[in-house]
Amino acid sequence: MSQLQKPPGPPGPTGAPSAPRTQPPPPADRAAARRGDLSASVVVFLIAVPLSLGLALATGAPLQAGLVAAAVGGIVAGLLGGAPLQVSGAATSLLVVTAELVQRYGWRATCAITVLAGLAQLALGAVRVARGALAISPAIVHAMLAGIGVTIALGQLHVVLGGSPDSSAVDNVAALPGQLAHPHTAALLIGAVTVAVLAGWPRLPGRAGRALRAVPAPLAAVAAATTVSTAVPVPVPRVALPEWSLQALPALPDGPVLGIVAAVLTVTLVASMESLLSAVAVDRLAADRGVTTSGTDLNRELTGQGLANVVSGLLGGLPVAGGAMRGSASVRAGAVSRRATVLHGAWVVLCAGLLATALELIPLAALAALVMVMGVRMVSFAHIKHVQRHREFPVYAVTLGGVVLFGVLQGVALGVGVAVFLSLRRLTHTRVTVGAEDGRHRVRVNGQLTFLAVPRLTRALAQVPAGADTVVELGGSFMDHAAYEALRVWSDGHRAGGGWVTLGGRAGSPIAEPASAHHCRPWTPWRNHHCTRPPEETAAAPRTSGDQLLVGVSAFQRNTAPLVRDELARLAHEGQRPTQLFLTCADSRLVTSMITASGPGDLFTVRNVGNLMPPPGTDAACDSVGAAIEYAVEVLKVGSLTVCGHSGCGAMQALLGADHEPGAQTPLARWLRHGRPSLARMQRIGRLGRGEVALAERPVADDVERLALVNVVQQLDHLMSYPCVAHRVAEGALTLHGMYFHVAEAQAYVLDRGTGRFRAVRPEAAAGERSVRVAGA
Repeated sequence: MSQLQKPPGPPGPTGAPSAPRTQPPPPADRAAARRGDLSASVVVFLIAVPLSLGLALATGAPLQAGLVAAAVGGIVAGLLGGAPLQVSGAATSLLVVTAELVQRYGWRATCAITVLAGLAQLALGAVRVARGALAISPAIVHAMLAGIGVTIALGQLHVVLGGSPDSSAVDNVAALPGQLAHPHTAALLIGAVTVAVLAGWPRLPGRAGRALRAVPAPLAAVAAATTVSTAVPVPVPRVALPEWSLQALPALPDGPVLGIVAAVLTVTLVASMESLLSAVAVDRLAADRGVTTSGTDLNRELTGQGLANVVSGLLGGLPVAGGAMRGSASVRAGAVSRRATVLHGAWVVLCAGLLATALELIPLAALAALVMVMGVRMVSFAHIKHVQRHREFPVYAVTLGGVVLFGVLQGVALGVGVAVFLSLRRLTHTRVTVGAEDGRHRVRVNGQLTFLAVPRLTRALAQVPAGADTVVELGGSFMDHAAYEALRVWSDGHRAGGGWVTLGGRAGSPIAEPASAHHCRPWTPWRNHHCTRPPEETAAAPRTSGDQLLVGVSAFQRNTAPLVRDELARLAHEGQRPTQLFLTCADSRLVTSMITASGPGDLFTVRNVGNLMPPPGTDAACDSVGAAIEYAVEVLKVGSLTVCGHSGCGAMQALLGADHEPGAQTPLARWLRHGRPSLARMQRIGRLGRGEVALAERPVADDVERLALVNVVQQLDHLMSYPCVAHRVAEGALTLHGMYFHVAEAQAYVLDRGTGRFRAVRPEAAAGERSVRVAGA
């Protein structure tokens, strides 16, 4: 079973989260971590070598430049960067930019631009702007990468067909029909073999296929293409590595200053964005897989990338950036620290020095096909659906088209411009309608009420007859002072003329409330469990529990249903696809959606008295719990399973007390038999004097809390006795987590299975930093 990440410690002197205070791992864990890092370093090395050669070939740089970038990225960025599991090397996203620089300024000038971009990254890291860079719309970032991928794929397709790529994507498209009419048969065959192996390798069936999949797909594809190329009767171009030596020092570009500045800014922007986004993605993957790291510092990562680019440029290497593909492969292969990244760089150095003869057997068409497939994979249809759902597809489309047609920097600038325009349009586009319904007038405002909409609002309000009953529905989420004053003045005047006015939100819910009243609002923090009680309710006229439930349902239909109806309709159409299974107690004080910040479709929840998980086969009456586990694991394919106990648990109190005798035959007593292993485990710990389960930040309060903590660990062991759970855990497709929630403190604790301690989840554990992910929001 995997371990949960430890929450970060208190902020350091610079404001960044400091490394968590952890006890040194035992020798066995350290040995396992070293083995995992060593294995991961070999896997990433086998991916990085063919990919680096392919990128160097595609840019027109010396082939050894790709190996220099891989080695420097692994060693320099790996040692000094702020993302321990990130693997840096030749930047895929900079292929188009680098190719243009090589063609325009020459290779030595391109190296100088790489050095200048590295210095710019160092300056950005020093002023701590890394997290601010992530504020750029994801639609722009994904579109930028997709546009780069399209350009890469179009250029490398010409190489696979036996030709040479042109300088722009438009020229490549125009020349493609002629290239397709007269392809180079040998190069096309080698490229087809490479693409076929890359596509089919992850889908190899059976036990033998599972064993073969341990070899990285890029290595298998290049090896297969190299083997086929030896049987081709026609000679094909192959890798030609010069003797390993220090290249000539970079030279300043000869050209307009503004053009050089634009080139440096482009390299800086693209390399920084790819590195920061990749660091976040790899960090989230590591958290999902239960890998414990020392924390991610994005400003330090930006500084490490800048130093790597300075060194790479001085040594004659390609620009360097962190890569999500390499980092993800490293984490999946077992990396747990920065040792894996540094070792991968060392293997690249050894390979370049000792295996140059073997590398020179690789046909160039195979490397071109490899890079072409990587370019195609940079276009993610999942991202397209995501941005379309958030009404940002115009931003995505304009950015992608701009990158393909004009260049990276120009495309990003166009995307930013469209994003700003759409934001202003949404802010200023307001529709006001007036209609008569059921003897009253209804004024509907769709959009944000700013001073720009005041003329339309006043014209609409002027259509309401004097003395009429009027409801004003405000459908937006913002109203500035000018609009507020216009509404207030008109309302006061209408009431003075004998009219009746109600101001409301969606579906007519009132927005003018006494300061002492509290009403629940959907998608906002939960505050008061009496929020569905109307303010006029008094002790003289109490409501029954049935009335209270009905009032709550009515409040849902009035306030929440209009907002969630579209989302629930989508879930009803697509079906449930939760990623988390949450096993917790039936206690009414434990609100799972509140403490996990989750919504519809996020959690598959199983609740029972005492959050117990009976082992399979112990009691036929327990099949409902086992069936829910099997359904979640086998059918829904959840990736995470959490057992959550809580303070003041009545089941734990009953196990400790004499409320239910062991021989009793009531349903509750029969059910509590499944908690006796937890009670026996706690008593065994006490007799042996071993503190196997404890809270990291404070002593355990009493035996009820101690038993609740022990029970979480015991139920995780029971879960592993289910074959479906054990099988998915062994495959690495399912992680088990333990959690404890203290009701009075409103504090969640998560289990670190390495130390047996429950650690408090801190508010500063946020997305993009090393955090504990128990349930998805």
